[in-house]
Amino acid sequence: LQCTYIEIEQVEKTHAVVLSRPSWLWGAEMGANEHGVCIGNEAVWGREEICDDEALLGMDLVRLGLERADTAEKALTVIVDLLEKYGQGGNCMESHMVFTYHNSFLIADRKEAWVLETSGKYWAAEKVEGGVRNISNQLSITTKIDREHPELKEYAKSKGWWDGKKEFDFAATYSYVNTARMTTSRGRYCEGYKLLNKHKGSITSEIMMEILRDKESGINMEGGFMTTGSMVSVLPQQPNLPCIHFFTGTPDPARSVFKPFIFVPNITQLLKTSSPTFGHDDPVKKQPRFQNKPDRRHALYKKHESAAVVMETIEGKGKAMLKQIQELEKQKIKEMESILQNGCLDVNQAVNLFSQCVEEELKIY
Repeated sequence: LQCTYIEIEQVEKTHAVVLSRPSWLWGAEMGANEHGVCIGNEAVWGREEICDDEALLGMDLVRLGLERADTAEKALTVIVDLLEKYGQGGNCMESHMVFTYHNSFLIADRKEAWVLETSGKYWAAEKVEGGVRNISNQLSITTKIDREHPELKEYAKSKGWWDGKKEFDFAATYSYVNTARMTTSRGRYCEGYKLLNKHKGSITSEIMMEILRDKESGINMEGGFMTTGSMVSVLPQQPNLPCIHFFTGTPDPARSVFKPFIFVPNITQLLKTSSPTFGHDDPVKKQPRFQNKPDRRHALYKKHESAAVVMETIEGKGKAMLKQIQELEKQKIKEMESILQNGCLDVNQAVNLFSQCVEEELKIY
């Protein structure tokens, strides 16, 4: 199986997946599979040096976990086994500039959720037992470790990071962060935690979208690194109800529509949100890599970009456009709520659910 940089052994059976991914690479930043498993990843840094050698990207591991596992914990096992076998590393940016990092993952299914955080090939995992949980650009697993790399503690000891006497704290040992300050310092992790905590026990898909749109907290990023895609999933515990996954497929969720997707047989290809592919001629595939940058924008992205210019420059028209896309999203959320309340899904309609919403969004632009 050809991943972004390396080839690995393929498995006998893979599951259907829906992915939100940087258009130049094979993996995904977030996505879901037909069994209701969802995974998202974040860049993290720590004491362990980052390997520049090309291996699996964290984003490849997201996709591999989704393709190969039908539960959250199995996805965790898939990821750590692949990490052990192939390692993580390689440029995470389509650029001459090398940008590398370790990875943390949020993994959930209908019944449970896990946080998996890595440092090179070493890792710790925490089962989420209740309340709210988020990840950002720092290690966040402290003393509650439910699964771990067999040599996690010994390695830390050998490096002089842990004396073997005091209680083992993964984030404190493997990173430079003072874990006592993590939830009080002003960073994306802390701000995200505050916003989730404020709504604990009553988080709806709409509230989650609001949180992802929040610019003040830095969750919705602007500037050099900007938020280029967002996803919200509703995973009902009753197996007869469908999991619903909302994706923007466009940058800046504050002016994007979260469009619903439900796994049903014979889904129409999502052509207007699929980036063009360049096969063996792709500058990512050729050594030296990234010699040029082809236009990878899909149809919705292009329209969204020109709409963004209108929103910024023509006040009246921009406001009207924004109002229309907000109304479209509200209508879709309402439709999805009614499916969940009545337990009644029209499979023939669900086949075009996402594509149809993309068409409606394009009309507004």
